[in-house]
Amino acid sequence: MHKLLIFSDERLLRRALTHRSYANENPGDTGHNERLEFLGDAILTYISGEYLYRRYPEMGEDEMTRRRSALVDEKQLARFATEVGIDFRMRLGQGMIKEGGYQNPNLLSSTFEAVVGAYHLDNNQDIKILRPLIENLFDSVNPEVVVERSNKDSKNQFQEFAQANGALVPPKYVTEQIGGTDHAPEFVARVYVDGKLYGEGEGRSKKAAEKKAASNALARLKKRN
Repeated sequence: MHKLLIFSDERLLRRALTHRSYANENPGDTGHNERLEFLGDAILTYISGEYLYRRYPEMGEDEMTRRRSALVDEKQLARFATEVGIDFRMRLGQGMIKEGGYQNPNLLSSTFEAVVGAYHLDNNQDIKILRPLIENLFDSVNPEVVVERSNKDSKNQFQEFAQANGALVPPKYVTEQIGGTDHAPEFVARVYVDGKLYGEGEGRSKKAAEKKAASNALARLKKRN
């Protein structure tokens, strides 16, 4: 068993593996993992940024930003989830299982983030214990694949545009669920720079919606120019 799945508090691990669809079908169980997912996302962003900063001392900010996004995007985190054995351990509702939830990249990546957040809490929030486990996964990724994916990421491209045009802060994404079900939610994202709306997009996950919003912003800018 991978070390990321070895917990002192098994209840914390169960919650990290529990999707909202399972929690809805089993009220009074452990609750769902969305808060842990939020925490894990923040932790992975920090560790990946630190990892790239140390690993590539001559690399510029823009390139590190692109590579960080590629290391922690939905597809890559879904692969990590499968590698450590999270896939068939996910606690999903029956409808989600019938829809192929164990192979769903969005569910896999979200659950991986939740497990990372839970592991951090289970180890007294000591980043030194978690860091080598995550960095070993980063080390397993082919650098050429990271470079290829990073060059295609619309959010990175739009952030570079904003910085190049004098934006004081990075683009801000406002994302909300607009419909769908627990099994198949639908989100809309809007991206702002210095308070001005630049683009919007819809997707089956928050990350997908945000990428579409960035793509929409880039398309609008291209048309305007």
